[in-house]
Amino acid sequence: MQQSQQFQQFQQSSQSDQSNQSNQSNQSSQSSQSNQSNQSNPVSVLVTGGSGLVGSALRGVCGADLKYRFIFASSRECDLTDYEATLQYFRAVAPGAVIHLAAAVGGLFKNMRCKVDMFETNVRINMNVLRACHELGVDKVVSCLSTCIFPDDKAKSGPIDESMLHAGPPHASNDAYAYAKRMLEVQSRCYREQHGRNYVCVIPTNIYGPHDNFHLDDAHVIPALIHKCYLAKQQGAPLVVAGSGAPLRQFIYSRDLALLLIWTLEHYDSGNDRNDSSNGTIILSVDPADEISIAQVVRHIADAMGLDNDIVYDMSQPDGQFKKTADNAKFKRLYGDKFTFTPVRQGIRETVRWFVQNHDLARK
Repeated sequence: MQQSQQFQQFQQSSQSDQSNQSNQSNQSSQSSQSNQSNQSNPVSVLVTGGSGLVGSALRGVCGADLKYRFIFASSRECDLTDYEATLQYFRAVAPGAVIHLAAAVGGLFKNMRCKVDMFETNVRINMNVLRACHELGVDKVVSCLSTCIFPDDKAKSGPIDESMLHAGPPHASNDAYAYAKRMLEVQSRCYREQHGRNYVCVIPTNIYGPHDNFHLDDAHVIPALIHKCYLAKQQGAPLVVAGSGAPLRQFIYSRDLALLLIWTLEHYDSGNDRNDSSNGTIILSVDPADEISIAQVVRHIADAMGLDNDIVYDMSQPDGQFKKTADNAKFKRLYGDKFTFTPVRQGIRETVRWFVQNHDLARK
């Protein structure tokens, strides 16, 4: 019930500031009011990676929307690294649109340890998904990238925006994953230019939330730290954090991203910014001012977990990129200022609660 209310609030917020938003946002208002008339013939939307972090969040918010029939596909339903299997599955589902979330992902240490796997698996998945979509006449595809794929020198020098995606090499710690994801943007652009397809990409900042992978070594920073904190509390031991805790990150709660993916599906396409060099790609992020250090994240997790133990930073471990501050000006220009992001402290508290309640079933 709470998630349905949040979805309705999201839709209302996209309608409520017509005088300040662009024409695109005004179209969003008109489109959102047509749910009732579309419920008899909803558009089928296939979500790849449907059992993952963001796919699970989409499940939680999409029930309130009568315009779409969401189909959530995981690796159990289809091996996206196999083109014939992908084509056969997509043909059977016959989607009107696709939200492409499936990827081989991991935290800093997995990206450093498994470079061949991260590159080859992601390239195969992305090639097969977009090729199958084109062959079957799917006109709208929203694919998910990551801010970690931006050039390292641009990330160091100031806020990164969509135009900088290919302006230099990514950080060495995750270069294999980054180049694979950059090729997804290139592939999407090629389908737009050669075939007129509306294949666009979103670039969220660090995503976290319930249903994540909480593996101690391979997970992203927040879920890995939540699991470590849980064990430290159970064992009465210090919480040992890899690195200095100094790096800075912007975090987006998975439910917020799910809502914005639906907005992107409805209202963002390659024609929104024809004079923009980043045409077809948009950063979805909290403001740069909301960037926080890993040490602050650790403190929020410890508070949410009720941990009184010592916190020790293992300075012998790498930090990865120091920062990759993302500029969300394009999103705010198209959407306006009405979207309320979940504060990171609140999101961490909800994620910790979910992990504790679902410890035995959580991916780890």
